[in-house]
Amino acid sequence: MKFVCQICGYIYDEEKEQVPFDQLADDWKCPWCGAAKSDFKAEAAKAEAAPVSVNTEEADLKKLSAGQLAAVCSNLARGCEKQYKVKESELFAKLSDYFSAITPAIEDATVENVAKKLQEDIDNYPNVRAVADQNDDRGAARVCVWGEKVSRMLSSLVNRYLNEGEAMLADTDIWVCTVCGFVYIGEEPPELCPVCKVPPYKFEKIEGRA
Repeated sequence: MKFVCQICGYIYDEEKEQVPFDQLADDWKCPWCGAAKSDFKAEAAKAEAAPVSVNTEEADLKKLSAGQLAAVCSNLARGCEKQYKVKESELFAKLSDYFSAITPAIEDATVENVAKKLQEDIDNYPNVRAVADQNDDRGAARVCVWGEKVSRMLSSLVNRYLNEGEAMLADTDIWVCTVCGFVYIGEEPPELCPVCKVPPYKFEKIEGRA
């Protein structure tokens, strides 16, 4: 039987490894991205997505918060940077900084609430992806793939932190992929980003930790 990492796609083949997946240690982690054993699912045939209806009028009228606008502009800045549109990237970055500065502090920003919000995002991705597929929007579909994988990785790390506390971050570093946002914990960045496959120099080390 085969088990697939829901974050990077690594496949654990029991026949090849000659060790049943359920006999692996509880703290076993994905060799590619470091995801927890619980982030693996048994390989199964893909089910056809059910039609999803969307109230586009209501969606168009929805007002985004300053924090949401900051995130949108930040993503647009990175998108322009990848397309070598330097001026546009700088303008979107300035907008992102502005919206970030006026975003009110979140009073209940606990680790537990972050874990809850991440799981809500993960649960919503199948519907969002279905809409992208129905509209044959390859760009949106790709964003969904990357976004879901990064959200699953963040969720895995947050839940691990809830279980291990600060010991999880002892004698190691935190790296973030500047292309897709994937977070990796280790002494060195991975040879390839498990999500978007860029080389290690595209990772930035998070500094300033106590």
